[in-house]
Amino acid sequence: MRRPRLSGEATTLKLALKQKPTSVIRRAMIREARSGASAMRLEFHDCFVNGWDGSLLLDDTPVMLGEKLSLSNINSLRSYEVIDEVKEALEEACPETVSCADIIIMSARDAVLLSGGPKWEVKLGRKDSLTASQQASDDVMPSPIANATYLTNLFKRLIFLCFSIVFRLYNQSVSGKPDPAMDPMFREDLDRVCPLGGDEEVTGNLDATPQIFENQYFRVLVNGRGLLNSDQTLYTFPETRGYAEVFSRNQSDFFRAFVEGMIKMGDLQSGLPGEIRRNSRKVNDAPWATLLNIER
Repeated sequence: MRRPRLSGEATTLKLALKQKPTSVIRRAMIREARSGASAMRLEFHDCFVNGWDGSLLLDDTPVMLGEKLSLSNINSLRSYEVIDEVKEALEEACPETVSCADIIIMSARDAVLLSGGPKWEVKLGRKDSLTASQQASDDVMPSPIANATYLTNLFKRLIFLCFSIVFRLYNQSVSGKPDPAMDPMFREDLDRVCPLGGDEEVTGNLDATPQIFENQYFRVLVNGRGLLNSDQTLYTFPETRGYAEVFSRNQSDFFRAFVEGMIKMGDLQSGLPGEIRRNSRKVNDAPWATLLNIER
């Protein structure tokens, strides 16, 4: 059992939690502006698979295929090294005290704030998963072609690759035609970036303002310029259209709803056994037999 924390140690922890994650994220965003958005994406992709438990960060082992190479994550998620850097800084200040799961959430919060978005208090105390599952990630993570019905049901329980949008440009709903909800001029722009039969590994920005956290995303949807089907459907689907319209007009409403959603999502955890990892990429010297007996 860990001994009670002395007052001096508590002060050190408080200062470390206040300063170190923000400092690391700020440096990362200076080095690479997209690091902020990448940190936010890590948060969502970790949460979807058994709640926030840091399972996304675990590297593959001889007996475990983790989530990093799942269909929604491979060649898509980035900035794992930023989380590593935050973890190392906190381990140096307060060893085995702050979980990787908590660090993912704090990093996303700081990325939002440093990009001009709202601030909120992050509840701490989560444990890190002892294992991860590529199959679990493949089974639950939404794809770029998901519709709003699927996405809203999933919640109840920014760079793109051309292959993610080519069907919208040339074969929406197996019609052999482009998505009629897409703005024609926007479609022409994308045709030039992602021509039929062209290189599907070509990349482009998911957002016109990738370095700023604001409501531009929703204004884009209202104008028929959502990039992925899973974006534009939030406007074309009647159940979510009203939210897109309100958020496109009022950034403050969007910020309030965003913070409320982040706080609620922060409470999602699997209830499975966990620990506070010393290294974000591997468990703490747990015997393989123990890992093999844990079901995801």
